[in-house]
This record gives sequence, C-alpha cells and structure tokens, in this order.
Amino acid sequence: MPRPKKKSTVLPNATKRLSGMRSIDPKLDFGSGFSNTAFAALITKVNADLDTYNTLLSKLDEAYNAFEASEKALATFSGKMLANVAIRYDKDSSEYEMAGGVRSRDRKRPTRKKTTATEMATV
Repeated sequence: MPRPKKKSTVLPNATKRLSGMRSIDPKLDFGSGFSNTAFAALITKVNADLDTYNTLLSKLDEAYNAFEASEKALATFSGKMLANVAIRYDKDSSEYEMAGGVRSRDRKRPTRKKTTATEMATV
C-alpha cells in the first residue's frame, strides 16, 4: 500500500494572502525582510520541499516494492533448492538436514488426544 502523500494546509492560504498583498502593492516591503519578494520566495521553497518530499515517498514505495519482489523470488528459489536437495539425496539424508530441511524421521507428528467418557458427555 503506497504511503499517503503530504498536503500542505498553509501553502494555499499563503498563496492567497500573497495575491491579496500584491493587489495592495506589488512591491510591498515592511522592512526587516518582510516583503512580497521574500514571501513569494518562501512559498516557492515550501512548494519545492513538498514536491521533493512526495517524490521521495514515491521512490521509497518503489524501492519497497522491488525489495518485496526480490524477497519473494529468493523464498521461491530457496524452496526449489531444498526440493532439489531432497530429490538428489532423499528427505531422510544428512545432506537434506545440512541444507536446512527436517529429516522425515525427525519430524514430529501430531498425536491425537484420547477423549474420555466425561469429555464426551460435556460435548
């Protein structure tokens, strides 16, 4: 599932506010770095940072999907390798055990529970 992209609630409001301030005076400057030019530059920077962030999220999703596909391929290949060892050496061989399999004679088999008369009466 892809990661949700970030949306800015401040960016649209700031853009509207800049448009309003430009309608007052295109070269509005209050001093101390508070001007329409600085405001527009900061809006552009935030927009670029947001685009970069969302692009990185998409690339991260792509890398995650590639990893998942590789891991699935590795699991399939690993299972086939163990199956080939079983075919060549038998499932009860020490080679099969060395390759990571469980020998057939060492495999624990489930045992049935014996039901008593009192258990049958409660059922």
